[in-house]
Amino acid sequence: MSKIYQEIQKRILVLDGAMGTMLQAYKFTEEDFRGERFKDYKSPLQGNNDLLSITQPEAIKTIHAKYFEAGADIVETNTFSGTTIAMADYNMEDLVYELNYESAKIAKEVADEFTKANPKKPRFVAGSIGPTNRTASLSPDVNKPEYRAITFEELRVAYKQQVEALIDGGVDVLLVETIFDTLNAKAALFAIEEVKEERNIDIPIMVSGTITDASGRTLSGQTVEAFLTSVSHIPLLSVGFNCALGAQQLQPYLQRLSRETNFYTSAHPNAGLPNAFGEYDETPEQMQAFIESYLKDDLINIIGGCCGTSPAHIKAIAEVAEKYAPRKIKVEA
Repeated sequence: MSKIYQEIQKRILVLDGAMGTMLQAYKFTEEDFRGERFKDYKSPLQGNNDLLSITQPEAIKTIHAKYFEAGADIVETNTFSGTTIAMADYNMEDLVYELNYESAKIAKEVADEFTKANPKKPRFVAGSIGPTNRTASLSPDVNKPEYRAITFEELRVAYKQQVEALIDGGVDVLLVETIFDTLNAKAALFAIEEVKEERNIDIPIMVSGTITDASGRTLSGQTVEAFLTSVSHIPLLSVGFNCALGAQQLQPYLQRLSRETNFYTSAHPNAGLPNAFGEYDETPEQMQAFIESYLKDDLINIIGGCCGTSPAHIKAIAEVAEKYAPRKIKVEA
């Protein structure tokens, strides 16, 4: 049994904040993204954040360390776009295994250093598995509603490659996150189950959906309860929501989720809603106050931040999370 199961029963676990927000501060140029190895690469590479695990590993290492220093128990690997589907934008499909493996390895090295320094607070690495930039349930073409840009099988194959590399790199948990189309997520979960069976291993799985607007539904139209039903056939460590909304807007959906599930629950909301420039203005103190109302309401087992959050936000969240007991789950007889 993974050690994370022991820890989650004792306390609320803190997830890290945004990787992209932190990387933006470095203001990396096209040359920085390329590094020496890809200096003559045929495609533009700026914006391919996952590639930085290979070309700027020290920056990735530093960001993980900052989140652990702020009080995070779990950091996510820098692999949000780490599938052949997403990497096709940069003609880097062949690099997918290496990107995921190196990202996992970097995060695990940092986690091990922090665990060694304080064995009473073990640190964990969650392999970040993003939604890809295609959707299996919806047509991208309004004139052809029957058309799909990707099949379940193509998603399964791509996710399986990512999962194998993340596990080889040493992750403790797999996090299928920012789910806007549950069919994509089901392909990822199917791939994970396949790898678990083939390797005869058991690895905890976190699932995190995205409520896209005030309708309270995912992009593919599911309510909280429908989303939960769609993923509950697999034994999960946790189910929750991230991205799209700020902590305040997310609360009613978390209430519905935590009422309906016997899995542990997670949330990593944005630092409020984006302003006119697409930036996030919510301060650590404001976010901390909203998160505290989750804790008072007994809604959560794992809490962190998504877009716009920084180590300062995570520090504020970790400080308030320490004061509360984790949400109790009903154990099936």
